Amino acid sequence: MVDQTGPGGARHAASRRNFLKAGLLGGAAAAASAGMARAAGDPLITEVQDWNRYLGDGVDAAPYGKPSEFEAHVVRRDVPWLTSDPVSSINFTPLHELDGIITPNGLCFERHHGGTAIINPADHRLMINGLVDTPLVFTMEDLKRFPRENRVYFLECAANGGMEWKGSQLNGCQFTHGMIHCVVYTGVPLRYLLEEAGVKTSGKWLLAEGADASAMTRSIPIEKALDDCLVAFKMNGEALRAEQGYPLRLCVPGWEGNMWVKWLRRLEVGDAPWAQREETSKYTDLLADGKARRHTFVMDVKSVITSPSPQAPVTHGKGPLVISGLAWSGNGTISRVDVTIDGGRNWQPARIDGPSLSKALHRFYLDINWDGSELLLQSRAIDDQGLVQPTKDALRAVRGGNSIYHNNGIQTWHVNTDGVVENVEVS
Repeated sequence: MVDQTGPGGARHAASRRNFLKAGLLGGAAAAASAGMARAAGDPLITEVQDWNRYLGDGVDAAPYGKPSEFEAHVVRRDVPWLTSDPVSSINFTPLHELDGIITPNGLCFERHHGGTAIINPADHRLMINGLVDTPLVFTMEDLKRFPRENRVYFLECAANGGMEWKGSQLNGCQFTHGMIHCVVYTGVPLRYLLEEAGVKTSGKWLLAEGADASAMTRSIPIEKALDDCLVAFKMNGEALRAEQGYPLRLCVPGWEGNMWVKWLRRLEVGDAPWAQREETSKYTDLLADGKARRHTFVMDVKSVITSPSPQAPVTHGKGPLVISGLAWSGNGTISRVDVTIDGGRNWQPARIDGPSLSKALHRFYLDINWDGSELLLQSRAIDDQGLVQPTKDALRAVRGGNSIYHNNGIQTWHVNTDGVVENVEVS
């Protein structure tokens, strides 16, 4: 605390008060003052409302809590024409409606290849076989006797933003970037289970297999498996949701979501990758010359402004405006996020608020005073490895325009003078 009782203290205090008064009244305080003036004769303030007059529901009305009925619009949504069958499809997290870094369980995007498997945990088993000293089979109760850890990680589909490779397509960050969520996973480090089985020196790769109808399988380098992979049975403190792999899933932090095998039933140790369907015909990056990059596991540094965005227009008119977004990197933490309101001519650092955790979402804010003119909003993330999020043109110069996966290019939103927001491209 500054001592304002000594020589010049009163002058310092007065100067500080004047500064605060001038600064605040130019921004949030001015808006608040206008709001208070309007509220003076507002019947929603001056008159008793029904919710003041009548008793509400008791504590047992909703044994499992649900969001307010006034938040019923905050849901996952799909794009019906994206796939031919919803059993093998995807829906999207409503990023524009969320804040902070944790995604509620009921809003985490879904990606299925054979629909949701419904499995009684008492009947579920996890096998470890292949190049191990002792093949093992674990029940869920067996797994829960191992030391467990809690880790916050983002999970991003490799196809997140895939529709935008050839230009602006989908009008909403829920659809352009909503194949991502971030939760607290609870589970057993995979290395504990592999150590129990004893990996042979010839074991270089791990095949993870799911118990769903698609028998999803992916090859994982043994170094990654022994590093930070987690065999998880809870998310955000409660059991995994069925659509998120209940009762057991694999977490492969920072790597593409297709490798996070749900309904995990088998782990086979081998001496080479298996070249399964989902790592050859799919989840490879087709280059301009027709060749395809394989094993592009890491989800690169990326960000998006979630508000304002096409589904979150500016409705309050001129004055204080909070620009908010998310940034993440499969390499570690986000060290900085820059934001531009003029399409990249000028950049200014945003404020990262909340936890900064490795391979997790980061929330950023930029508070501006909007004068009602048109805006071209972009964000550019930089991770702790010094990697900078590229423009879409820079990405296409290296990869061509044939790709679907691993699009981490800078996204642009156009805000018009009425506050309406559209997906555009400024590269």
